[in-house]
Amino acid sequence: MPAAFLGVAQSLTGRCWVGPGVEVTRASESLHQQTRLPMAVCQVLARRGVAAQEAEAFLAPSLRDLLPDPRSLRDMEKASTRFLTAVRERQRIAVFADYDVDGGSSAALLLVWLRQMGREATLYVPDRIDEGYGPNDEAMATLARDHDLIICVDCGTLSHGPIAAAQGADVIVLDHHLGGETLPDCMAVVNPNRQDEDGALAHLCAAGVVFLMLVEAGRQLREAQVKGPDLMALLDLVALATVADVAPLIGVNRAFVRQGLRVMARRERPGLVALSDVARMDTTPAAYHLGFMLGPRINAGGRVGKADLGARLLATDDPHEAAALAERLDQLNTERREVENAVRAAALAQAEDRGTDGPLVWAAGQGWHPGVVGIVAARLKEATGRPAVVIGLEDGIGKGSGRSVSGIDLGAPIQRLARDGVLIKGGGHKMAAGLTVAQDNLDAAMQALADLLEKQGAHLMGPSDLRLDGLLMPDAANVELTEQVESAGPFGAGAPAPRYVFADMRIFSARRVGEQHLKLAFGDGLGARLEAICFGAFDSALGPALERHNGAHFHLAGRLDINTWQGRQSVQLRLEDAAPA
Repeated sequence: MPAAFLGVAQSLTGRCWVGPGVEVTRASESLHQQTRLPMAVCQVLARRGVAAQEAEAFLAPSLRDLLPDPRSLRDMEKASTRFLTAVRERQRIAVFADYDVDGGSSAALLLVWLRQMGREATLYVPDRIDEGYGPNDEAMATLARDHDLIICVDCGTLSHGPIAAAQGADVIVLDHHLGGETLPDCMAVVNPNRQDEDGALAHLCAAGVVFLMLVEAGRQLREAQVKGPDLMALLDLVALATVADVAPLIGVNRAFVRQGLRVMARRERPGLVALSDVARMDTTPAAYHLGFMLGPRINAGGRVGKADLGARLLATDDPHEAAALAERLDQLNTERREVENAVRAAALAQAEDRGTDGPLVWAAGQGWHPGVVGIVAARLKEATGRPAVVIGLEDGIGKGSGRSVSGIDLGAPIQRLARDGVLIKGGGHKMAAGLTVAQDNLDAAMQALADLLEKQGAHLMGPSDLRLDGLLMPDAANVELTEQVESAGPFGAGAPAPRYVFADMRIFSARRVGEQHLKLAFGDGLGARLEAICFGAFDSALGPALERHNGAHFHLAGRLDINTWQGRQSVQLRLEDAAPA
């Protein structure tokens, strides 16, 4: 086992620091010699397995080069042809969307595209509490009475019954959730996670699948010598969904997000402009903003408000409507945080009482809002390093959400338990899943899930090691270097941003921001100094130790950000961990 980086076997957050391995170090040095790129950039490229001859293309990912052939997905040509028939013949189209960012973005892609073709569609987003996730019999039957085509986005792959209830209408499913052994009987199911797909595009979110259908539709239009909408201008929606749905930033997803951020920076979509403004986002958009500022606000409508607010915001072309919807979503996000904090405290206490060293950490409570159980499950997972499930109970039924850790598939066991009747229903993907369970079967169901996770080794997981890319000095961490490192992004799921350590630093100032965050200024005593922000610092021993530093020196680990204030740019460390020097 390699020695702990800088000898830090247990940091202030309880993690062991692990530096780059010998192979990555050698590869980064070789890349540096061959490309003359900064060593910090070469370290990222080496970790991603990028060869010297591939470096230039990797740093400037081209959608043209990375976009797969849409027809490589089963049912794609059939789905696009039926979609265009509805457009050409002015048939009535309904879009049935999930209530999260991916569902809302997917719906908005279709609604905006159709509007640009002179067509309108009906938007239907189910209420999380009253209807639950995905299509239901009553909604589908009602839509089928008034529409010729129903397109289910970010849902529908497991909805055999509800799709059968859509008598008289054709149904197309554009989804990415794990498919079952059989597919619903409908016009087309386009899903890279169907069991008969090869998995080459399994990293796509639903909006990515929808975009590929629009690419195929554009091809068919060109063959008919008809001009279609500008697809590149829709990539801001694809980027938002890709990051917010925590899809791995690999392959074409990198190009989606890079190009989508450029589109977003043009501030042409009224909904995203209004939302950026209420979130006080005054810098060039980055993946971080999509995941932590815009995404949670859009999700707030589906969690604690009206389910279709997010999709309506993203689809509108009216700045006044956009401003009103953004304001409402911002208010709902504040309410969501308050509800989340209460459930989080209760869930963590319950999980600790039950024990957090098994293969599954779980908690359930009467009246816990179903809109926040997924967020709280993510917090439990982060706190314990174990797969976590959090369930809200009402009228004898539990509706829950789970989040997994790297290397442990949560979706497949939940889907299996639903198939076996242990759960009323359940599904999802490797890292996130939802479930419904009878309250009187709750303990047995969670034990069954724990047993399946134990077979994957979930009980052996511990607090995550903190993987580090190397050392930096404060005077080297300038805007130019940070921009060069960003060129190896975007960073997110499946492509973590590089983390650097500033060793033996003196803290000049430390002040609390709000209840949980900490702002620092630090340096090496040789003149150079940096600002740092540590979000959630007081969730662990990190905040108190740094706030009461008493002149002690620390190793500080985190990621570099560019901070813009009154037109001036500076580098800021997003602090994630620390250890006494």
